[in-house]
Order: sequence, then C-alpha cells, then structure tokens
Amino acid sequence: MLDIIKKASLGAVGSTNPVAFSYGMVTSAVPLQIQVDQRFVLSGPVLVLPESVIESKLMLDGREILLRRGLEAGDRVLMVRMQGGQSYVVLDRLVNAI
Repeated sequence: MLDIIKKASLGAVGSTNPVAFSYGMVTSAVPLQIQVDQRFVLSGPVLVLPESVIESKLMLDGREILLRRGLEAGDRVLMVRMQGGQSYVVLDRLVNAI
C-alpha cells in the first residue's frame, strides 16, 4: 500500500511542472521589483537572490573597490518559479552576446 501511495505522489508531482523558467526585467533596484514576461511585477520576500546578483565591495588601502555590481533598473534576469509559484529564484543577470 505504501509503495502505491509513493508512486501516485511521484506521478502527481511529475505531471505538474514543479519549476518553470522565466525572463524578467528589473524595473526598480530599491526596492527591488522585477517585471516577469511583461505580465506582472514581483517584489519583496517572493524574490530569492543568490550572492552573484548582490553588490559586493572591498576596502583596500582606504579605497573602496567594487567587485560586483548589484541588480539595476533595466537589467534582464533569468528566474526559476518554484512549485506553487510562491517564490522566484533569480538565477543570474543576462547579458547580450558579443
């Protein structure tokens, strides 16, 4: 019986899309707001940000050096919508190919 329930639950999760990729455009850096596929705007705790899109600075010999810039208005980002659509993980900033 337990095996049947496990198989049924795995089938249910497999048939729903547990994650979905989306493109977004940063419309505001402070507070962070991202427009998704020109349909809706996300902000606040719905957005999960990795360190790679957070500004990072270093103090060296009394000078501040920018190691990595944070997200700015106009940046395009790739995101993953988690199952249920309650949170979006910003994977990275997108750049134009050379």
